[in-house]
Amino acid sequence: MRDETLDTHHKALKINLDPRWYGTLAEIGAGQEVVRWFFRVGAAAGTVAKSISAYDMVVSDAIYGGGSRYVSRTRLQSMLDFEFRLNIDRLSDKRGDNTAFFAFADTVVARSFKGGNECHGWMGVKFQSRPRDEPSQILIHVRMLDAEASLQQEALGVVGVNLLYGAFFLHHEPELLVESLLDKLTTGRIEIDVIEFKGIEFRAVDNRLISLKLVQLGLSGAAMFGPNSEVLQPSEVLYKKAVLVERGSFRPPTHVNLDMLQCALEKFKTDPSVKGKEVLPIFELTMRNLLAGGKDVDRRDFLARADLLAACGITVLISDYFEYYRLAAYISWRTSERIGIVMGAPSLIELFEEKYYTQLPGGILESFGRLFKNNLKLYVYPLKDGETGELTTVENLEVAPELRKLYGYLSDRGSFVTLDNFKPEFLSIFSRDVLKKIAAGQGVWEEMVPEQVASLIKKRSFFGYKPPRE
Repeated sequence: MRDETLDTHHKALKINLDPRWYGTLAEIGAGQEVVRWFFRVGAAAGTVAKSISAYDMVVSDAIYGGGSRYVSRTRLQSMLDFEFRLNIDRLSDKRGDNTAFFAFADTVVARSFKGGNECHGWMGVKFQSRPRDEPSQILIHVRMLDAEASLQQEALGVVGVNLLYGAFFLHHEPELLVESLLDKLTTGRIEIDVIEFKGIEFRAVDNRLISLKLVQLGLSGAAMFGPNSEVLQPSEVLYKKAVLVERGSFRPPTHVNLDMLQCALEKFKTDPSVKGKEVLPIFELTMRNLLAGGKDVDRRDFLARADLLAACGITVLISDYFEYYRLAAYISWRTSERIGIVMGAPSLIELFEEKYYTQLPGGILESFGRLFKNNLKLYVYPLKDGETGELTTVENLEVAPELRKLYGYLSDRGSFVTLDNFKPEFLSIFSRDVLKKIAAGQGVWEEMVPEQVASLIKKRSFFGYKPPRE
């Protein structure tokens, strides 16, 4: 268990007084905020081989290679690779038997003099956990939330010291390392929306679980994974894209989940404001869904769903935004293009439950004002009655009597789009029925999910699947 009593000063001093680690700190964009701590506390000669600030773009390119973006994962990786390799080349013969070398780097943009710019950056450390060892690495993306540049710089310095301390003393417990990143800070000052571990010390780490931890701890409101399971920076992926997001449990993903998204995509792309724009379809899972039935996330269940969604080739968003208006606000802050949300008729009915909006001063009216303020549209998939075969659609959906005029207003203004291009054979498919059939060993479930999903469930025995006895 980590020492909760250490403040930033004592963390930096403990690193300086430990003879094992020695390396470079390279910082671009907000001053020498991290290395300043090591000089301030004393004994820095035992830790700092070199400190550098390549502020000028020409100088930076000359050292680390050219690039179009200076505050990026690519630039950070170039900095880490260059400085780490330089330490090995210059110092290994002389002190390599007793020293674990490291390179720390950050490239950030803090609040400008005029203000109004996005304040964020990439930060990382590439390090040996013991002399002559293969390197390991941790990368994070941070957003600085303080209103003043000086406070942002201060927060960056604290996060950097926390990252180095975690890498050196907590690398064997990655989740504790994540928890320690905001020691002596608050989520009101710093948000961490990407974290990536790699290298020999982290060979058993699944970065999707680590990113999920960020959301659980409140260090970030969301985490994003690509179709090949890589961890993505949401702001970068969403930037300047029209976004279509479908929320669900996806336990497991079924034909109806994919049909909902495909039907919505067809309608979404006909919107005049979307035509010719790049569209990003997303499957979204909420933390509330992942925590259903317990106080903690079932990791095996989460990874099963993540793997199955990856097999479907769709980007996945894990969010802590149960309310749709909060999800819409999160996405709209990162893209100025059109946003659409895909849902089934039951979810639209639930959206009109006033009990979900008691925390808002303006109640359900305020929530809908926030949800639809940027002309967002809901793409609604019908619900088929299992007994009568009747469909519940936007046109005949029933809400509370006192909300009918509000529903009619939103419907008339085009906030709801009926998905009438569905495949009728998929309307009777529900994930809960698939789960029951998997557990019961009824092979008919395979017809209810995409082929790649069925194959992966059987291959990895997800959701209690057991192969039939021969």
